[in-house]
Amino acid sequence: MKKFFQLEQNHTNVKTEVLAGITTFLTMVYIVVVNPAILSNAGVPFDQVFMATIIAAVVGTLIMAFAANYPIAIAPGMGLNAYFVTEVVQQDVSYSVILGAVFVAGVLFVILSMTSLRKTLIMAIPASLKYGITSGIGLFIAFLGLRMSGIIVESDSTLVTLGDLTAPGTLLTIFGLFVTLALIARNVTSGLFIGMFVTGVLGFFTGQLQIDQLVAAPPAPVFWDMDIAAVFSNGLYTVIFAFLLVTIFDTTGTMIGVAEQAGFIRKDGSLPRARAALMADASATTVGAMFGTSPSSAYIESSSGVAAGGRTGLTTFVVAGLFIVSIFFAPIVGAVSGLPAITAPVLIIVGCFMMEGLAKVNWGSFDDAFPAFIIILSMPLTSSIATGIAFGFITYPVLKLVVGKGKQVHWMLYMFAFIFILQMIFFPGH
Repeated sequence: MKKFFQLEQNHTNVKTEVLAGITTFLTMVYIVVVNPAILSNAGVPFDQVFMATIIAAVVGTLIMAFAANYPIAIAPGMGLNAYFVTEVVQQDVSYSVILGAVFVAGVLFVILSMTSLRKTLIMAIPASLKYGITSGIGLFIAFLGLRMSGIIVESDSTLVTLGDLTAPGTLLTIFGLFVTLALIARNVTSGLFIGMFVTGVLGFFTGQLQIDQLVAAPPAPVFWDMDIAAVFSNGLYTVIFAFLLVTIFDTTGTMIGVAEQAGFIRKDGSLPRARAALMADASATTVGAMFGTSPSSAYIESSSGVAAGGRTGLTTFVVAGLFIVSIFFAPIVGAVSGLPAITAPVLIIVGCFMMEGLAKVNWGSFDDAFPAFIIILSMPLTSSIATGIAFGFITYPVLKLVVGKGKQVHWMLYMFAFIFILQMIFFPGH
């Protein structure tokens, strides 16, 4: 094991790697609860999402461990799970069709990861659009958390308004939110998970959370529950593109950030074994769709394990092992995911984390600022990540042409803008 993971060359040891793996797992295990809670709103059976979440996490994380030897964990990403739900509603199709779109995006993701196209695509899209997309998704999922908890409710006159803050579930959400905020502000490791645990304990004693069973045999995974043909017959090309584009940006940015923290980036800016690392999330996305979950991504929570000393794939091997153990706790996860007050604070706080990139947008340059702004504004208001991306990709090259900077725009952006304009005209709502 020491030789395989090259522990000595990376100046680490088994004890450090195991502790780092436990740390990473505890900071990201909330996804096992939150993902089924979100996707079940689209009609996907809870047991199917629960198993699919773990299967995708294990597959992606093990590839990262053995092929890339990096302490970077993979699991279904936040944001795209919420987008998955809204597309089931807006497109008026079954969840099997949207799973088909995720699968197609995953296959394209694998192909891109095997070539230099992924790097070209990332380099072609300007920073303002990248940060706008990430921040827009942050608002999108934070808004979802506020709605799930009852803090914000629908209104006939103003679309949304403040809900009944005295309702038991809403009060519990507010309690959990402030407990978790305090933990995060104090830089407590596993703050999100501990916040969920404390909220769950209070929910149990107030009768809002009922747990009838602690452990049970794992639910049987459902294989190939998707409708690929309906993806094309319904013209869901923008949905595929949204899944693909956001996953590429999210996971690549996270991977680079964690790699820099761990000291893996070379002086020339390259990342050793990059192709193997990029295949991990692409493979997890494809496999996850086959079992019933939204796209997977590298997790920024991996930085907690790196901070604890993790430097090799042994850290992520431990994470994968702990995910496998978690399959026996489906009864607890099912009970917890059924109480929005436990999961809503996570959505709201993760949404805040995703706003960090706004500081890097050049707000002094209107032709850079407005495309980012329209993305951020339109995603939560239209409940569509794809629509936000389309608005940004159309306005950016148009504004650059108007101010005489058209040559600075990569040809791929003009192509995407043209495609999105056609889509808006002939396939509105898709």
